[in-house]
Amino acid sequence: MNHSGRGWRRPGSYHHGNLKEALLEAARKLIEEHGAFGFSLTEAARLAGVSPAAPYRHFKDRDALLAEVAHSGFDRFAARLDAAWNNGLPTPLSAFENLGKAYLAFAREEPASYTVMFETGLAPGTEGERLPAAERSFDVLQRAAEALCRQLPEDARPPIKLVSLHFWTMAHGVATLFSQGGRAAGKVPMTPEEVLESGLLIYLKGLGILPDEGDGGESVSG
Repeated sequence: MNHSGRGWRRPGSYHHGNLKEALLEAARKLIEEHGAFGFSLTEAARLAGVSPAAPYRHFKDRDALLAEVAHSGFDRFAARLDAAWNNGLPTPLSAFENLGKAYLAFAREEPASYTVMFETGLAPGTEGERLPAAERSFDVLQRAAEALCRQLPEDARPPIKLVSLHFWTMAHGVATLFSQGGRAAGKVPMTPEEVLESGLLIYLKGLGILPDEGDGGESVSG
């Protein structure tokens, strides 16, 4: 699995000047195998092919390395969501469908980063450090919610932040179920994209953004 968006380097492939990235790649590999808190900084150094003391040039401890995994993950996550939203083009509904697919794709393709992003308390709305990239991710969802709710009469529009949090909760729940669900996910006779789309379809109909009537096979993008 390509967990970092690039090919995994074998231990010993570290070159001068790449120490930080080599350690991040090692950390992502170890997170996939042992969980966010199931490895040490020394183990990350060993997998990266550097001395046990080398990581301390960039990270004071394992938690600092995890925080950087989350930081860099949110950077890529925000960029991916923004590209998928594409300023609501060609239509807000079709762009919203693309946004949901991009969310699930990131969680599937970068499971280590995604896990740490939400286990370290750095996501928007938590008590942890506020990350600009995390806020940018949430901002994309807010822009999508605002564009969709604009179709409602002004006095009937729900709070945009609340709608955005509902979107995030649904996407995160589906992503988590299928990435960590094991037997539970195996019993779901639908793909993650189908589960998320159907849930969002019901939600948007409930808000009045989509009509209640239809043939039952309508997609979010209409």
